[in-house]
Amino acid sequence: MSLSIKNVSQIYDTAVAVDDISVEIQDGEFIAILGPSGCGKTTLLRIIAGFIQATKGEVLSGDEVFTRDHHHLPVNERDLAMVFQSFALWPHMTVREHIEYPLQSKRHSHLSAAEKTAMVDEAIRSTGLELLQKRLPGELSGGQKQRVSLARAIVSKPKLLLMDEPLSALDAELKISMRKEIKDIHTMTKSTIIYVTHDQSEALSMADRIIIMKDGKIEQMGTPKEIYEHPQTIFAATFVSKCNLVHGVFEGNTFTAYDGKTQYDATNLPVCFNEAGVYPVRPEDFVATGEAMGIAGIIANKQYNGREIHYKVDCNGDFFTIYGDVTKDFQIGQTIYLKKSDAA
Repeated sequence: MSLSIKNVSQIYDTAVAVDDISVEIQDGEFIAILGPSGCGKTTLLRIIAGFIQATKGEVLSGDEVFTRDHHHLPVNERDLAMVFQSFALWPHMTVREHIEYPLQSKRHSHLSAAEKTAMVDEAIRSTGLELLQKRLPGELSGGQKQRVSLARAIVSKPKLLLMDEPLSALDAELKISMRKEIKDIHTMTKSTIIYVTHDQSEALSMADRIIIMKDGKIEQMGTPKEIYEHPQTIFAATFVSKCNLVHGVFEGNTFTAYDGKTQYDATNLPVCFNEAGVYPVRPEDFVATGEAMGIAGIIANKQYNGREIHYKVDCNGDFFTIYGDVTKDFQIGQTIYLKKSDAA
């Protein structure tokens, strides 16, 4: 289901939570809304869901008007489902009862009992809950509870599936496993998914396109590759790509770092970096060497991560993060030099 968001704003007294946002989302797309706490991403999701009515603007699902002026379609009349951060499971209901519950609404009264049973069985099978159907939420792990939430959301085959930080309560290993399951569900259901998260790795690994939000506005929108490799604002560069910002001077298409010697090609670099006098370099694009070539710095911290070592390097008072090869094990307090990779 395509979704059109036009000039949507949400204002609370004098606080602007969502500021004149317009987005076109295509049928079957997986969209991640990414940003820090308080950026307006959950407010925008709740406007789409119908939990709150926008102060101004409109939301259309295909030809159907969700929100426009004083028209506000109730949540239960929108062909959508939502997966919450908190799982939202009732302690007295079994797994199967949770998944059956959405089909009890008036919108599904035309379905026969056999059709409903088949739909519940399919949702249970697709989320791997066959052996847990009779269990209560108190007998489930965090990952199993999240699977129940997913099964309950997809059982009615909604055209629009909204997810509000659904993996934030899970441990790191389980998050990675659940990402794959959510991607599989997207492939299976072909629903349009709008997924809110503050986790950059979730957005990059799952979404077709990412919307980066800051202070109620859209900072940048694009594919994960576009967002990561070609950030258009300083915030996008530091929040998603984790870029180090090297201070210096721009002259035409050449950037000279603060050391007066190190130079980088600045062709096609967005003007905001030029105006701020900084050049973005991702941690993996810095190459550390013991030879006096590049920006000098002192190792302030190091973390071994198996395939690579993460260093924090003090470069004239600016702390840069770099990802180094495990074969080059620099020590805390050691002076190194940072070159920019030729491939970057």
